[in-house]
Amino acid sequence: MNLTLLFSGGQNAQGGGLMAYLPFILILAIMYFLMIRPQAKRQKEKQNMLGNLKKGDRVVTIGGLHGTISGFKGKEKKAILLKVDKNLSLTVNRSAVAGLTDKMDASETEAIEDQS
Repeated sequence: MNLTLLFSGGQNAQGGGLMAYLPFILILAIMYFLMIRPQAKRQKEKQNMLGNLKKGDRVVTIGGLHGTISGFKGKEKKAILLKVDKNLSLTVNRSAVAGLTDKMDASETEAIEDQS
């Protein structure tokens, strides 16, 4: 009798209900706390940083341009006048700002050194 239960795969015991879905619920919870929540937090911090930009802030754009904000354009101030050099000012979108230079890591703002 015991031998037949062994070969039948234990079909007498029925697992069901919430316990069957518990591994999937745990995997989703782990994914939320390790992937989704930190990304949402970073995105919220970046939106706060972009909303709090002011004249005189030193910024780095997504394209790698370093400069100082010299003003804003438009009614909603979506464009930024970025002073790159003494005689050069560029207009960039607010969303093109990657971060403030004083708050970025040194590895993120390193210039590529000449190999020659």
